[in-house]
Amino acid sequence: MVTLHPVTRALVPVDSEAAHRISAPNYDEFQSDKEIWDLIQQKPDNVLCITMAHCHTDDLANACEEGGPEALKHSGEQMQELIKSSLSKEVQNLLWIYEITSPKRPDAPQLGVGGYAATKEIRTEETPHGTIIRNEGIRPEKANGRAQLIDATNAYIGTVNLAVKDSAGSLQTAMESISNGRDCSYEATDEAGNIHRVWLVTDAAEQKGLIDLLAAEPAAYVADGNHRSAAAAALGKDYFLTVFFPTKQLGLEPYNRLLPLNGVSAEDFLAQAAENFNVAEVADAKTYRPDSVHKLGVYLTGKWYELTPKEGSYDPENAAESIDADIVQRHIIDKILGMSDNRDKRINYVGGNKTSEYLVERVNNGDFELAISLAPVTMDQFVDVCDQNRFMPPKSTWFDPKVRSGLVIALLD
Repeated sequence: MVTLHPVTRALVPVDSEAAHRISAPNYDEFQSDKEIWDLIQQKPDNVLCITMAHCHTDDLANACEEGGPEALKHSGEQMQELIKSSLSKEVQNLLWIYEITSPKRPDAPQLGVGGYAATKEIRTEETPHGTIIRNEGIRPEKANGRAQLIDATNAYIGTVNLAVKDSAGSLQTAMESISNGRDCSYEATDEAGNIHRVWLVTDAAEQKGLIDLLAAEPAAYVADGNHRSAAAAALGKDYFLTVFFPTKQLGLEPYNRLLPLNGVSAEDFLAQAAENFNVAEVADAKTYRPDSVHKLGVYLTGKWYELTPKEGSYDPENAAESIDADIVQRHIIDKILGMSDNRDKRINYVGGNKTSEYLVERVNNGDFELAISLAPVTMDQFVDVCDQNRFMPPKSTWFDPKVRSGLVIALLD
């Protein structure tokens, strides 16, 4: 059973213009503070002024410490400004239907239902039968940072993406009945051209239908937002802010790597890689993106190489060990480059909102010596890892398009 509960006090944009001005990407979708600062300059009302308050400054050179006391104080002040703003209004006891239409898949919009999920249902060592299954381990310092932001703002701004199987398609049908039956309450287009539409659901009968359908689901999988849900649980909150999407609707993009060679020559790198991979140069390729799992692209010294794991390089019965990100970490980043800790600051993880051209540019500019391009994880792989009660390798899933922050905020007073 999975619990869906209305948000007791929700702060929402008053219309589509306000939704465009308020909403923003999640804090973890950026490669640098400069990217965040630039977006705040373009859209000074957006919620990054709250979630990444250290970048809300006239001059980035004078930015305070991210997550420090000054930044958290400013987050709280900016949250109060948004509550008082003419751009927002409060709605009580709210569920919502949330549609995201990607220009990559214009005929296949992603439809979900938003509200509260129960923290007591998160599966942990203490609650092994929990029905909300995480896909990765929790880094205490990261969860603590999200918890401090919740405390400072007395609100949930970031939304957790939960996936449910919806095997019979009943949830999909119910959501479509609502979204097809009336105009959306507001919409916004993001920086990548994704269109986000929201239908506010306050009718008791409509809410009950959605709640009952979620209650019939045996499990929900955390597709994005593990630390946001963990932060709510750590604070002793009963609920966290979420949107439930059917698994068949979710899209995945690659999660790539930029790296130093760490003193290893290009020739030695390729020779060592050949121990666990079949290595072939991709002739005359300016860019490369693998077209299926278990194909890896490696760019160094101005050339692309395609690597395919040899038999025995991973256990096909172990769903987590079969993920390409895990194979790369064990056989390349750890064994060849000597960086066994995936949190090593020299490893630059590049989400699916960056292209193969971006990887090439960063290497050609001398910022890094090596790029690794991976195929997206499949939803079947993702569900198999969760069902085996294992964790996905770190930085292996980039769900796209992502839930946008600021379209529905939960006030915790």
